[in-house]
Amino acid sequence: MTIIAAVPAIEATAVLFRLANLDDLDRLEQIENDCFVGDRLHRRSLRHWIKAPHGVLIVALVKQQVVGYGLVWCHKGTRLARLYSLALLSHERGLGIATRLVGELEARAAERGYLFMRLEVAKSNQAAMELYRRRGYRVFGEYHDYYEDHTDALRMQKTIQYLSVDKTQRLTPWYQQTTHFTCGPAALMMAMASLDETRLVDQQEELDIWREATTVFMTTGHGGCHPLGLALAASQRGFSAEVFMNTEAPLFVDGVRSAHKKEVMEVVHQQFVEKAANDAHIDVIYDEVGQQRISDWLQADYAVIVLISTFRLDGKKAPHWVAVTGIDERCFYVHDPDAGELSQLAIDSQYLPITRQDFDKMSAFGSGRLRTAVAIKRRTD
Repeated sequence: MTIIAAVPAIEATAVLFRLANLDDLDRLEQIENDCFVGDRLHRRSLRHWIKAPHGVLIVALVKQQVVGYGLVWCHKGTRLARLYSLALLSHERGLGIATRLVGELEARAAERGYLFMRLEVAKSNQAAMELYRRRGYRVFGEYHDYYEDHTDALRMQKTIQYLSVDKTQRLTPWYQQTTHFTCGPAALMMAMASLDETRLVDQQEELDIWREATTVFMTTGHGGCHPLGLALAASQRGFSAEVFMNTEAPLFVDGVRSAHKKEVMEVVHQQFVEKAANDAHIDVIYDEVGQQRISDWLQADYAVIVLISTFRLDGKKAPHWVAVTGIDERCFYVHDPDAGELSQLAIDSQYLPITRQDFDKMSAFGSGRLRTAVAIKRRTD
């Protein structure tokens, strides 16, 4: 959604802020119609965000009348919040209300434990860009042809709670998986592209890797990808790989009820084990993969993908591959190839901050608490 804002005046008008309630719906609709020509939040959406536990919808009141609102979407399972929409009645602009409203949203998000606020803003909206710069937001990316009128948008971000400057980060292109079962190939392609910027990242490669690395079956639907299968796929593409798994037992079979499917998965697992053992470019270590190991890999210029459970993201307890893009004293940062929620944009899936404590819980999958990761590096031979 386009964000409407204004440069604050020196003398700000008296304004109060509070959480929106259902009695505000008529006024919020009026504000939407006043501020936006297209891409509006409809009444049903506004009602949803008033009630949503992962949303913060604040209204601004002048003389007890609602004159604007701000909406923040809190990314579940991470420490990232996004300024989803900001709107102010036209006759109230230029009085400092927008600046103070943004500050109120930041404070509310920080109270919930979020560390970063992100937003997108039209490059043509100089007033809004200046407002955000004054609030400490910095540009970290750009979307071309983003809005309905084909204008471009800038991505901006601000730290709303203290963050250590001791940070290791890998610049990584983001790729969105095109099926619900190809998170592994998508994560691996992002990792490979971070090491080789000339690599093509497309659906054909995504599906090729899936065919090479799939477990054939999962609990339901198509099989996901085995860490050894992904390592073998990376080796075939000119990369060395290190694989950590904290078990030698066949993977992902615990939730499979069909004896036939389980038997096939065990055969596939053994095939991957034997192929990896015969590949001089793959090292397999049967041990816990700790946070220090991932940090060491990143500092040694490896690209790393990690298997997580999606329970803290969507409550589904599914195995899911992500690419690790950075680490500091408080957080891991990941590219999530899945941008599935309707309210979620690509900006919500890139460099996601996950606290170390949350990452430790998230990176153990299933009742057996499987921990596995694949680290790759370009070969010189």
